[in-house]
Amino acid sequence: MGYYSDKPRFYVAVDCIIFGVVGGRLCLLLGRRRFDPEKGKWSVMGGFVQEGESIGDAARRVLLNLTGLRDIYMEQVGAFGSVERDPGERVISIAYYALLGPGDYDPAVLQANSAEWIPLDNLPPLGFDHPLMVEKTLSLIRSRFSTEPIGFNLLPPLFTLPQLQTLYETILGQPIDKRNFRKRIAEIPSIVKTDLIDKTNSRRGASLYRFDAERFSPDSKFVIK
Repeated sequence: MGYYSDKPRFYVAVDCIIFGVVGGRLCLLLGRRRFDPEKGKWSVMGGFVQEGESIGDAARRVLLNLTGLRDIYMEQVGAFGSVERDPGERVISIAYYALLGPGDYDPAVLQANSAEWIPLDNLPPLGFDHPLMVEKTLSLIRSRFSTEPIGFNLLPPLFTLPQLQTLYETILGQPIDKRNFRKRIAEIPSIVKTDLIDKTNSRRGASLYRFDAERFSPDSKFVIK
């Protein structure tokens, strides 16, 4: 007899909330559930923790099996344990999130695994308590976005200031004054202007910048208003 044999037992799951910028829009990686409960509904990537497996390993396995993505850095959002959150059984889920840049995934691999990027401003109804998970994750990201350099995970290695400003506005959900934005960026040593020019959108072109992690200091806040 085990020490806790007289205690109730629950299922433990992991859910992966994966964000990326696709076509200039912040998107969430989703798939349609292939089985009940909630069959056919859009869902974040999730699955159950197996015997002898840590929750972190479970999250990485689920993400690999459902999307083909591997070696993706994820952070834990928290636990979701509402009694009625899963109509099938009592399931407690641990949510993780990741921010993927253009070079972090192969679109063909995602397509082969029926994983799709859906714009955050046009999300379909999600199953279970996944809307709450997404909301909590966005709140966490926004709280860290202006104090830590996590946003650069969503950009290519070289980016323009308009791309950076659009990313900030998209994540924070509000417009930013262009002049104040550029003034603040100029004060951040880890955002380095290169000699390269991007002429994709205009003849004159726009200067390309890069993030230098070695020049980043926790004292150099990314507070931009």
